[in-house]
Amino acid sequence: MPMEAQRTIREELEQLEHQQLREYASFSDKTRGRDRLEEKCIFRTEYQRDRDRILHCKAFRRLKHKTQVFLAPEGDHYRTRLTHTLEVAQIARTIAKALYLNEDLTEAIALGHDLGHTPFGHAGERALNQICPMGFAHHLQSVRVVDLLERDGQGLNLTMEVRDGIRNHQLAGNPSTLEGCIVRFSDKIAYTNHDIEDAVSAGIIKERDIPNAYSKVLGLTKGERLDTLVYDIVCQSRGKNHIQISQGVSEALYGLRDYLFKKVYTNKRAKSQERKAEELVQHLYLYCLKHIGVLPVEYQSLIEDKKEPRERVVCDYVAGMTDNYAIKKYSEWFIPNVWK
Repeated sequence: MPMEAQRTIREELEQLEHQQLREYASFSDKTRGRDRLEEKCIFRTEYQRDRDRILHCKAFRRLKHKTQVFLAPEGDHYRTRLTHTLEVAQIARTIAKALYLNEDLTEAIALGHDLGHTPFGHAGERALNQICPMGFAHHLQSVRVVDLLERDGQGLNLTMEVRDGIRNHQLAGNPSTLEGCIVRFSDKIAYTNHDIEDAVSAGIIKERDIPNAYSKVLGLTKGERLDTLVYDIVCQSRGKNHIQISQGVSEALYGLRDYLFKKVYTNKRAKSQERKAEELVQHLYLYCLKHIGVLPVEYQSLIEDKKEPRERVVCDYVAGMTDNYAIKKYSEWFIPNVWK
């Protein structure tokens, strides 16, 4: 049989990447690899495998019941952490495709970037960061999820590039790949725009309240703002070995973000329940720390077999809870049952 006919589909896809992507792209056959060596898939590239592993993991499914901005909102159309993640992935893929960069790597990073988020959004994150002696940050927890917590302590064994992009997706991050840089921008673009839409739906702000200084640059509607931001990044980054945004558009984006912090993220009515959520999370943490036996067996084995610190493992367990599950466990452990 000729050598050409023996090539796997994966190898054909890898060759296509070299033919179609720009020189600054992250090529699947040039990955820095995984912590544990694995036999390559005959159908999928390395970054496609990472994307699929994230998509099928338990932590990804739990995102559908975790707060984005509004705690336990009444209505089906408010964002959750899962819908936020999907919007980030869509925006990031659009940019990566337009720049002829690796769309599979971009999507994998986007889908995994918030896996470590706590119940009740940033309120839960603040609570754990205050009470856990080792601190807590969701971007680092996301890496811990894929490195250790998934698959009963085995982790997902993702490539270095995906883990780097997840670790550095926050504002202060510095991803090592252009694909990671795209996700870093796309995260801000997604939440800035969808949080406006949710805040309008909640009656916290009105679309016309958005300062004209930002609207005249970015547009008057969510669609116009997204088009402007994506178009600007693509135009500013084409043919370059870095991802950038023009000064005027950047100032408008971060000005709009600051506006949301003042009017939405710190709004007393929108955040009226956050103190309760923080106290609930901290009570769960302290209870589990005192009663290690309530932890599922896979978490107990992290302490007993892998010698992970008790405080960190308890933090892992509480951080992994959905909003509803956290409320359920609080009720189970702290609210007396009605005598029947």
